[in-house]
Amino acid sequence: MFYDATINDHGLPHDPFKAIVTPRPIGWITALSAKGEINLSPYSFFNAVSDNPHMVAFSSGGRKDAVTFIEETKEFVCNLATWDLRDQMNATSAVLPRGANEMIHAGLTAAPSTLVKPPRVAEAPAALECKWLQTVPLTPLDGGDPAYWLVVGQVVGIYIDDRFIVNGLVDTAAMQPIARAGYRDYFVSTAETKFSIRRPGT
Repeated sequence: MFYDATINDHGLPHDPFKAIVTPRPIGWITALSAKGEINLSPYSFFNAVSDNPHMVAFSSGGRKDAVTFIEETKEFVCNLATWDLRDQMNATSAVLPRGANEMIHAGLTAAPSTLVKPPRVAEAPAALECKWLQTVPLTPLDGGDPAYWLVVGQVVGIYIDDRFIVNGLVDTAAMQPIARAGYRDYFVSTAETKFSIRRPGT
């Protein structure tokens, strides 16, 4: 099949776009307001976008609390969402009143970060401490109002649970990170699904 993505006339029960661009890592973002309120929320439009310097970005549908809080305090943390934390991650996607603490709602523990003020999720095996760089409105071709906002941050500190450093390498598969698919689906990375391949000339 082929369909015009602007008209979105695919004729299917659900938009297949997110089922095609997959798996997408989950940015489980901790933000802190100027008042000291903690927000923890998962974003499936998330990825690393640079390694020199280290940068990440996530896209928010609407200017949600995470975006507002990050712009207020200029810092945030990306926590690694894993198989063991899948239910807690899902719980933090609930719509709560502004200022409500999703960590408490999901039964998670706040651990102090080292270089930024927002806490990391203590149960997560890895976390990226970030300084806010910019927020970019994703304006569509027709020039209408943006529905999504892209938040870009530079990673200034990285936490890794020492249990997952094996022979000098991070054992990503052992952490079992989860990623978003389309609809209500997710993927999980495991040792059984991991494979290695060398790039030409290396």
